[in-house]
Amino acid sequence: MFDIEKIRFNEQGLVPAIVQDVDTKEVLMLAYMNYESINLTIETGFATFYSRSRQAIWKKGETSGNLQYVKSVSYDCDQDSILLQVEQVGVACHTGNYSCFSEKLSLNEENDVKNEVPSYLPNLYETILDRKKNPIEGSYTTYLFNQGIDKILKKIGEETSEVIIGAKNEGTEELIYEISDLVYHTMVLMVEKGIKLEEINNSLINRKEKVKS
Repeated sequence: MFDIEKIRFNEQGLVPAIVQDVDTKEVLMLAYMNYESINLTIETGFATFYSRSRQAIWKKGETSGNLQYVKSVSYDCDQDSILLQVEQVGVACHTGNYSCFSEKLSLNEENDVKNEVPSYLPNLYETILDRKKNPIEGSYTTYLFNQGIDKILKKIGEETSEVIIGAKNEGTEELIYEISDLVYHTMVLMVEKGIKLEEINNSLINRKEKVKS
């Protein structure tokens, strides 16, 4: 049984909290919790932490929308660290990576160090889908859905033009930025029209098979 009274807080009244994706088991982030934030997490079902820099309670994703739905809370055998298993909406890291632990060094393959690209697209899609189902005031994605299909299509047209312009310019930095914008707005259109990411994936697989034949 989880008993908050058994937790061994440090001198500042804090305890480190590891956040893990409940499905993939990937470690998402490390934060700190105090007595109040643990209680709020249990009561609301949303991951809530204590910010040492702001010295205040903060609910993960309250402004970004990258909420963490807590599925379980546990502490280790010494009662001095917390483990949260969560369903992550969007990304966990402020850098845009799904996990804060995205910088990896592979030690099991000799002389083979790889920078793995996180599978961000499914997480981005889920975040956009969540905005459709649960609008957030001040959210740009919510604004697009409220404006409707014509506004979304207009933005896709604008971003397509920006991609063309970016491709004509020197370097790739601008082009990468504009392609990212186009991908995002295309996903907004997909959600608006009820198209799942799996359907696009299956279509691409079919194209790959046709190329082989």
